[in-house]
Amino acid sequence: MERGNQTVTSEFILMGLPIEPNQQNLFYVLLLAMYLTTVLGNLLIIVLIILDSHLHTPMYLFLSNLSFSDLCFSSVTVPKLLQIMNGQILPISYPECLTQMYFFLLFADLESFLLVAMAYDRYVAICFPLHYTSIMSPKLCLCLVALSWVLTISISLLHTLLMARLSFCASNMIPHFFCDMSALLKLSCSDTHVNEMMILILGSLVIIVPFLLIFSSYVRIVSSIFKVPSARGIRKAFSTCGSHLSVVSLFYGTIIGLYLCPSADSSPVKDTVMALMYTVVTPMLNPFIYSLRNQDIKGALGRIFSKRTIHSSLGQ
Repeated sequence: MERGNQTVTSEFILMGLPIEPNQQNLFYVLLLAMYLTTVLGNLLIIVLIILDSHLHTPMYLFLSNLSFSDLCFSSVTVPKLLQIMNGQILPISYPECLTQMYFFLLFADLESFLLVAMAYDRYVAICFPLHYTSIMSPKLCLCLVALSWVLTISISLLHTLLMARLSFCASNMIPHFFCDMSALLKLSCSDTHVNEMMILILGSLVIIVPFLLIFSSYVRIVSSIFKVPSARGIRKAFSTCGSHLSVVSLFYGTIIGLYLCPSADSSPVKDTVMALMYTVVTPMLNPFIYSLRNQDIKGALGRIFSKRTIHSSLGQ
């Protein structure tokens, strides 16, 4: 397809990871193991929360949605990356590229809003324990989850529609392992000022505002923790908050650095490494940090296995 003397690009080539050919097999095995861990870990959390009535609480409602978001978020990019590393560098059409970008933004933004809801839940539980049940009512929790989905669907659709109006008549080689919005904008031969402006505006809504809300929640939480008379309770609370904040920092830090604070000397290698952190590493760590160290989840796992053991014994 041509426009004037320029050839308009209708498909792209994803270049994958910038690694040496002799390291491909090592990284392939590593990424495959990380992806399988992500899938199994998040599926386990979702199944436990559904099956165990003890986990039908606000905290685990948010956690089940977060696990689903992590599972889908990683599945949007990693299988295609593994395909590329396996030597199957196939063209991806423009509609397929936009579709991948849409779902990538959808689940990335959803995770951001869910992290805010989880931080608010912990803030209420620690700072207002006597009023927790009345404040975190089922209606409020469902509204928070529904609002997260509505906002993310709308924002992702807006970015995708703005991208769809652009033309690409330069190189069709994307130096990334997925159809990243910033990488696509660099290849466009259209005016991208509107896209860049919306990235800053909506990026503030999706990244900066949630990050500040989480930070302020934990400031209040820490001040309440100091009022706890038990030294053991303080250590336990700090341990839990520290784990949560480490993932929050990893998730928001890389995204802010990549999308909202791009440097003049930004390179494709740097962008790819930062993207790997929040598309592969963070979804894998979340089941461990949020759940597998949680006594409620361990108790649910024990109850499920106990029931299966009893049913197996009775069946024999």
